[in-house]
Amino acid sequence: MSLRLLSKTYWRGTWIRFREPVEEFATPTQATVYAHDGTQVRGLYWTPRSNPRPRVVVMAAHPRVDFSQHYAFPALLRAGYGCMGANVRTLGNDTTCIHEQIILDVAAYVRWLKEERGVEQVVWLGNSGGGSLGGLYQAQAKASAEQRIARTPGGRPTALRDAVMPAFDAMMITAAHTGQGLIMNEVIDPSVVDESAPLLTNPDLDMYDPANGFRPAPQWSEYDPAFVQRFRAAQIERVARIDARARALIAEQMDAEATRTDPAFAALPAPRQRAVLQRAAFQPVMTVYRTMANPNYVDRHLDPSNRGYGCLLSDRPDLMNFQLTGFGRIQTPDAWLSTWSGLSSNANLLRNGHAITEPVVVVNAGRDMDVYPQTHSRAIFDALASTDKTYIDFPNALHYFEPDAGEADNAGAQEQMAQLLPWLQERAPL
Repeated sequence: MSLRLLSKTYWRGTWIRFREPVEEFATPTQATVYAHDGTQVRGLYWTPRSNPRPRVVVMAAHPRVDFSQHYAFPALLRAGYGCMGANVRTLGNDTTCIHEQIILDVAAYVRWLKEERGVEQVVWLGNSGGGSLGGLYQAQAKASAEQRIARTPGGRPTALRDAVMPAFDAMMITAAHTGQGLIMNEVIDPSVVDESAPLLTNPDLDMYDPANGFRPAPQWSEYDPAFVQRFRAAQIERVARIDARARALIAEQMDAEATRTDPAFAALPAPRQRAVLQRAAFQPVMTVYRTMANPNYVDRHLDPSNRGYGCLLSDRPDLMNFQLTGFGRIQTPDAWLSTWSGLSSNANLLRNGHAITEPVVVVNAGRDMDVYPQTHSRAIFDALASTDKTYIDFPNALHYFEPDAGEADNAGAQEQMAQLLPWLQERAPL
């Protein structure tokens, strides 16, 4: 069933890969770097054979997706730019993704490029979840040490105030949402009655109930504005309940840690000591069911665009909502608060946009099924503080600029880069 529900495009690797051979004009080098907290991460550094020591490098990363062979790189390499596909520590699995940690990985790559490879300018390519990742990095890189985030949303100390974090020189934000947490605010199913009994449903808040305006695929639904308003408010309420659960679990562990280090611990009975040590060591995992419920998936009157029915993961979100694959399904409490809670996460591009004063271009993909023009692309553009900012709309492009049937694999990538390259060449010439 999962293979039938999961979209063919997503199953093929979401098209985050080269769509043409690059070996004839580019050379890869494995970059092994160490973040400020000692974590080792690896990426691929691509250099043009015509320009083996480029002074300008375009760098891309994502909280969990492999961007080491990003589809935009071939055009950049042919133009003479270096490209860094910078994978972070939570590659392939964001169960433990703490954004305040993975931006240390980003910093390590930027330092490696500048200190080891003689790169003068680094331009961020913030595609999809890389947009909010880069926005958080830039805000922290430009902040003074004492202004940087001292504790994660879960209350853990960060290493940001001691880290060396060179800022990006420009940013390209392409088909990016406002933040993974803000996405969760939009897609979490508020009709879930009990987190421990995920099949229980409040019919008054069920967007997939025909009584509320839902029509089965391929028909488009049309919801009453009052229902949408109730639905959105209830989504925030559910996120807040999960936040409270996450904080309670963290507090229990912190209490056990405090008891363990208290001088009076040695006087406790042996069974009590053992219980305290176990609770201090215990790392709970939260399962968040039914996170594929955005009315925009099936009602194109909401934030109108050229998108098709469904979402990035499936053209049957009504059923995909009950599958394992989905946004933020399995998380530690700390990862939930840092990455997937729109109420708590610092990876919020609408908030961090005020720190971005460098040249920036925002690209909207008009047929994107999870990133919408007003909710995301225009909102990001308006939030940016830069006086040199450009908005480019590709009304017929999909999220990863995938080709339509009969087109060459790299058709969408070439169309996008035909406009992005002149923008880049004007602001970061080789």
